[in-house]
Amino acid sequence: MTTNPPANGLQTLTLTGLRFDANLGILAQEKTAPQPIQVDAELNLGPQPLLPRDDDITHVLDYRKVRTIIIDECTAEHVNLLESLIGKLAARLMQLPGVVGVRVKIAKLEIFDDCEVAIRAEAGQW
Repeated sequence: MTTNPPANGLQTLTLTGLRFDANLGILAQEKTAPQPIQVDAELNLGPQPLLPRDDDITHVLDYRKVRTIIIDECTAEHVNLLESLIGKLAARLMQLPGVVGVRVKIAKLEIFDDCEVAIRAEAGQW
């Protein structure tokens, strides 16, 4: 007796270690110059075919688009709080077609000499 392999599986799109400068923070030096941040994002795409219907990028969530949205959202304007920025970013990523959940982490890489500071948010289904 042979069994057929499953047609679907759960899929998560992950971007890890995305680094760029953003205008973020309440300290005097943060208000005058951008600072380096790192963003990690996981997008829960829920059940997906193990094999896409074809090899065409238009039929899947293009990670280039996700990367651009993250950078654009984080650099659009000065934001005082990490909590505000991560909330805006998580809400924006939840709007992407097929996304049923997001996990996002934003880290300030150089705010202190001895550590990074980060916040993580989760929205939707996991």
